[in-house]
Amino acid sequence: MTFMPWTEELQVGIAEIDEQHRWLVDQTNALHDALQASARPELVGELLEGLMDYTMNHFIVEENLFIRSDYPHSEAHLAQHNLFSGQVMSLLSRHDLGEAVGLEALELLKAWLIHHILKVDKAYVEHIRNHGAG
Repeated sequence: MTFMPWTEELQVGIAEIDEQHRWLVDQTNALHDALQASARPELVGELLEGLMDYTMNHFIVEENLFIRSDYPHSEAHLAQHNLFSGQVMSLLSRHDLGEAVGLEALELLKAWLIHHILKVDKAYVEHIRNHGAG
């Protein structure tokens, strides 16, 4: 069974954002599979770093949508991005120090992605569409 299945409920209806969210979910599942297979720590680190890099690029795409559409709640949304980025960077630092953080990372990723997509991201979709930015 897939750790975090992609469902239509996770789609926001903006193709580029949905594609990026899908990739993040797929990579979260890849991290889960690697941990289940007792993958070497280097692979876990590579997956965490890849997730972090891609997430940062995804945040830039969202933030550009906010700028183009003058999204009124962008400051609060960006604060959530910054909080999440800090949490992932902390996990990466701890991993680099030899701590096993894979399961904690999985739980963070799953909880954050589901909450962020279903609640926070879906809240901007109508505004973005109404302002022709998405």
